[in-house]
Amino acid sequence: MAVEAVQNVTVKTTWFTGTTNGLRIKTWGNSKRGFVRGVTFSDSTMAGVGNPIIIDQHYCPDGGCGGAARGSSSGIKISEVEYADVRGSSATPVAVSFDCSRSNPCSGIRLRDVRLTYQGKSGRLQAAGAVSSCRNAQGTASGLVVPPSCL
Repeated sequence: MAVEAVQNVTVKTTWFTGTTNGLRIKTWGNSKRGFVRGVTFSDSTMAGVGNPIIIDQHYCPDGGCGGAARGSSSGIKISEVEYADVRGSSATPVAVSFDCSRSNPCSGIRLRDVRLTYQGKSGRLQAAGAVSSCRNAQGTASGLVVPPSCL
């Protein structure tokens, strides 16, 4: 059986404007075996991005994961992912989202000097502010991290 693998990837000095996603790792919910590890995202600016920081291990485009695949837990292990020096604005309240597999929780996630505000689709700063959301994710935060880390 083949193992899907992604490792030792560095993404530096990026600018996202009005995109659906920013710094994203996704796996299909019904992925069988594999890993993503040693990924570093650094020096990124977001301007009105829908999901500035996102790990989605339940990816299912356009509801096309019928039957047993729907709601399945990914067999891909995600670990040692760092987000450093990320700044800017989110078009959605959830600026940081780690939705990881129950059977293969994300581990070693690191947030360092992240500052994301919620500005909504209008581009105006929202009083409620941005939030983080974690499911089956473990890691650390250091430096100034806004919104507050859920790790």
